[in-house]
Amino acid sequence: MAQDDILAFQPSSYEQDNTSVEALLKKAFHSGGDDKTSIRDMVEALGYASLLPTLMVVAMAVVSPLSGIPLFSSICGVLIALTSVELLIRRKHLWLPGFLMRRQVSSRKLANAYRWAEGPARWLDRVSRPRLQFLVRRPLVWIAQIACLLAGAVMPFLELVPFTSSILGLAVFLMGFGMLVRDGLFALLGLLVIAALVGAVTLVVV
Repeated sequence: MAQDDILAFQPSSYEQDNTSVEALLKKAFHSGGDDKTSIRDMVEALGYASLLPTLMVVAMAVVSPLSGIPLFSSICGVLIALTSVELLIRRKHLWLPGFLMRRQVSSRKLANAYRWAEGPARWLDRVSRPRLQFLVRRPLVWIAQIACLLAGAVMPFLELVPFTSSILGLAVFLMGFGMLVRDGLFALLGLLVIAALVGAVTLVVV
């Protein structure tokens, strides 16, 4: 395996540096050069031990206008699924294959996405607090982690179905945020978003 496929950097967690979600998004979405930003640039900006921040940033990217880029939602879905697996097995550092890490997106579009997400992120920082913490602790936290895994895994198959990837991205973001700040209410909201989407699809199909 190539050296650049193995990611093992020092921890940089939400709890350690008290970074707000707004600051995490700004750090990731402004991490590249003037022209292009790679997945590697974004993950390195967050720190390779920051699995939950990485999960959240990728999910927010799917919710943002960036989801209109062809295959962008599929790539993000794979990233979400891989990161969720690593959360489930309690890896200390994030590992992602090199071909995904080399994927690039326009730095200008990322900056626009940050401006779009800045207000909601600031609001989340203001209203979140430790609640329903049993939902974001083992063993119940496995429910949210598995839901994130499944949401990411199906995104590539829903690329051409309008809004579905963005809705799943919102659910993953809410669950990741809830796990990060120990606010089980947001993790529960994410699960409810997935349940509502599954219910709506079932009604349409039936």
